[in-house]
Amino acid sequence: MRVGILGSGLIGGKLGVLFAKAGHDVVFSYSRSAKKLLKLAREAGHNARAGTPREAARDADALLLAVHWSRVDDVLKQAGDVAGKVIVTCSLPMSDDDTALVIAHTSSGAEALANKVRRARVVSAFGTVPSEVLFGVFKRRRRSARPSLLYCGDDPGAKRVAVRLIRDIGFDPVDAGPLRIARFFEPFTLLIAQLAYEGKRGPELAYRFEWLGK
Repeated sequence: MRVGILGSGLIGGKLGVLFAKAGHDVVFSYSRSAKKLLKLAREAGHNARAGTPREAARDADALLLAVHWSRVDDVLKQAGDVAGKVIVTCSLPMSDDDTALVIAHTSSGAEALANKVRRARVVSAFGTVPSEVLFGVFKRRRRSARPSLLYCGDDPGAKRVAVRLIRDIGFDPVDAGPLRIARFFEPFTLLIAQLAYEGKRGPELAYRFEWLGK
């Protein structure tokens, strides 16, 4: 598939590299540094290149949205028309100072995104795993025992695209249901992030917590 990365930061950059190594054609976009985009493309190999959000979106079979909530409108504006596109989002609706979710309980960031791009097909995935374990999981992807990864969405075709991406990087996809289920696992995702970045064993604890949660 052709995968456009809208937000080539910590998790977007790593997932883009893995998508390319799994055989997909990847365009990295939307980073504070053009040099970083070029570095990611080199690391990913011949299946990847750097580009603008519009270039990332133009011929994409799937778009990974991985930006801070405060930059969602900007990256979507730069991407242009995303009608009919599959958008796989792992962006949490965090406040500007990253202290709390600004959308929760009665809605979710995934649902708010779907309202912004009503003609796109939104799936929520890749949030419930710390980025530190992604490369390790990818290296062990041929094993029969694979860690699980939640996803949710309303469009069956878009969910099939997300399933392929999830499997290709080494996880067992678990369908959590319709997009509104993101109301429940976005707070869970925030807990995973807090575990992952607090203390020396944070990433290990977060990974094990998610894996045992199956």
